[in-house]
Amino acid sequence: MGKLSLEKLHGVWSATPTPFTKDLKVDAVAVKRMVEHHLRLGVNGLFLAGTCGEGPWMSEVEQSRLVRNVKKYAKRKLVIAVQVTDNSASRVVANIKTAKRDGADLAIVAPPLFFLNANNDTLTNHYRQILKESPLPVGIYDRGRYSSVVIPDSVLAEIYADKRVVMVKDSSSDAQRREIALSARKNRPNLKLLNGNEFQCLKYLRAGYDGLLLGGGIFTGFLTNQMIDAFQAGDFEKADLLETRIIRMLRVTYGGEKLTCWLSGLKRLMVDLGVFRTWSNHLDYPLTTTCAQNVKRLLDQNREDLLPPLSVKRKKR
Repeated sequence: MGKLSLEKLHGVWSATPTPFTKDLKVDAVAVKRMVEHHLRLGVNGLFLAGTCGEGPWMSEVEQSRLVRNVKKYAKRKLVIAVQVTDNSASRVVANIKTAKRDGADLAIVAPPLFFLNANNDTLTNHYRQILKESPLPVGIYDRGRYSSVVIPDSVLAEIYADKRVVMVKDSSSDAQRREIALSARKNRPNLKLLNGNEFQCLKYLRAGYDGLLLGGGIFTGFLTNQMIDAFQAGDFEKADLLETRIIRMLRVTYGGEKLTCWLSGLKRLMVDLGVFRTWSNHLDYPLTTTCAQNVKRLLDQNREDLLPPLSVKRKKR
């Protein structure tokens, strides 16, 4: 997209799953369909190779193939963000350079998966080096206490204060960390805040977040846009009803409260929609007969919202 357009860092984003062939190679045919499908749903950007995208388990060759194909088919209609997380700042910067070469607009940095001698100073220096040397604008992925390496609140506040951080994906589900992000945005109005907990969307919109970056955005995106429209129009009853419906759809697709078929159910839905060609996944999530049947029933009952007609006009967001 050339220079990153900040007005696109809001609304609905998709932390998209990656379509694979049966031997777990990136499926270029399905990537094209995936991009077209997101445009149909009206999302603003794609977050590639995140947790839902199985980036931590993909080879560098396959990650590059994914980003290059998305860039090819998006034709500048979507902002492309790529997960670049690694266990040292130098490795993260190398990943960012590769992502930029392949066509990314934005680098997303989550906490390291493995980090010895983690303390306020070493973690702050880790992020400082990344921000200083990154050739792309940076988004920070906060997983809060769910991360194997937890970034302390004081360090998080310092990171958010850096003008080179343009976006936050907040999946912490932590009120205190939410306030840290909102405080940073108060001092830096251009900082965009996206909620990553798809079961608490309205809670974060009410708090003042700019949008939603969702693993289920690849199938809830159309309805989520309607929910945001209703919320912004002050029709809170409609927004609440839409959120309740979206959460119910998420539970069905992911295999119930325990998320038994989280990735497999999501990918199976994409197969049934004609977007993906397999539900193969690196993590070996199972696809039970019950989950497959529930996904099919969900599609039968919600087809127009999961696969909205191309004639439906999307608002400029």
